[in-house]
Amino acid sequence: MSNMLVLAQDEAAAAAAAGIVGLLFMAVYFAVIALAIVGLWKIFAKAGKPGWASIVPIYNAIVLLEIVGKPIWWLLLMCIPCVNIVIIVMVYIELAKCFGKDAAYGLGLAFLSPIFLPMLGFGSAQYTAPPPPE
Repeated sequence: MSNMLVLAQDEAAAAAAAGIVGLLFMAVYFAVIALAIVGLWKIFAKAGKPGWASIVPIYNAIVLLEIVGKPIWWLLLMCIPCVNIVIIVMVYIELAKCFGKDAAYGLGLAFLSPIFLPMLGFGSAQYTAPPPPE
């Protein structure tokens, strides 16, 4: 009988530990997402667009395409698996160029967004509109 009690206590302790780890993971996850959203908000504001657009799901992609001077129909390309990765990388490289950064910075924006978006948004880089399409 005492073995059953010890086993039940061990299971309860393991469940509590798993719950705490899960809550910590969620807290870190939401903090990273918030950091990326705040960075994108600041980037939109620097580009003269409304910052709140960064939190509206499809509209934020449309505004981002406007900022980098790409046609809105690229949004359809963002819906195609595998093609969307290439398009997002291209858009982020163009975004970096609009702020006077190089292609390597654009790759950082694409693959390490929670770090590079706030760096761009809160940094001293100034937005310059892309040249009009020919």
